[in-house]
Amino acid sequence: MNTKYIESVLELAKTKNFSRAAENLFISQPSLTYQINAVEQEVGFRIFDRSGRGAEVTPAGEQFIVTLREIHDQLSRAVEQGQNFSAQYRDNIRIGMPLRSAVYYLPEVMRLFRKEDPAVSVTPAVNYRDYLDRFMTGETDIVFSLKDRIRHMPDIRTYDFFETHIYLVVRHDDMLAKKKIITKDDLKGRTLMIGGGSPGPLKKIQNVIIQDPSVNYFNSPDHDTSMTYVEADEAVVLAPGFLNDHNPKYTWIPYEPDISMPCVLCTHISDTRRPLIRFAELLLEYYRKPGLML
Repeated sequence: MNTKYIESVLELAKTKNFSRAAENLFISQPSLTYQINAVEQEVGFRIFDRSGRGAEVTPAGEQFIVTLREIHDQLSRAVEQGQNFSAQYRDNIRIGMPLRSAVYYLPEVMRLFRKEDPAVSVTPAVNYRDYLDRFMTGETDIVFSLKDRIRHMPDIRTYDFFETHIYLVVRHDDMLAKKKIITKDDLKGRTLMIGGGSPGPLKKIQNVIIQDPSVNYFNSPDHDTSMTYVEADEAVVLAPGFLNDHNPKYTWIPYEPDISMPCVLCTHISDTRRPLIRFAELLLEYYRKPGLML
């Protein structure tokens, strides 16, 4: 079913008259009749009941047209976006990440890159669950990851990005927020959120802490859920520094023992586009600045 056929169905549903619909579509009535018949054969049910007075939408057709209209609107927006893109840019770089905070300084690097090459756009692709899968299927061109999660991925080029550390995250008005460093003894009597896709080194620390019967804990499906409990003053959470979105509601305190986890950027070996390589270089250069909390 092509876009012209979709438009024919929607126009006939609106006018309920073959002659008027054909006139609005600037086609002949026999052509419109052919298109409607072809669509009905394709979908396997009648969309319209024909009569001498025109065409009435069937109950099945009503449900079908609701969805068809949504598809048509989405397709129209996609075409418009594509036209706008082709008029402004010659290329696009898609960067994948699990959360926006994972590459927190990305907007600054995007601005720097735009000054160098305004004809190449950068599109962030944030997806917590399958950002690595989307990279491996080619939906993104460059991806952020913890190094241990990409060890067995084939045909990729890796760039050492930064070392992330583990922090305890509390509300800014929590009594622990005044401390310079946190130990497991500080968590006695507190409720700790655990799980949520925690990397291996963090899971080990969580497991040690919850062996203490004075520490309560709850399993969390993801970081956002954990942070909701922190904001509600019902729990605290240990998290890698790359998840820090610098929200003033929270204080991130280094956890002892200090454990660092290497983070990398990955590109596809087969992708040798100069703009992509330059964008990766700019990211690496920016993250080498001293004083960044990672």
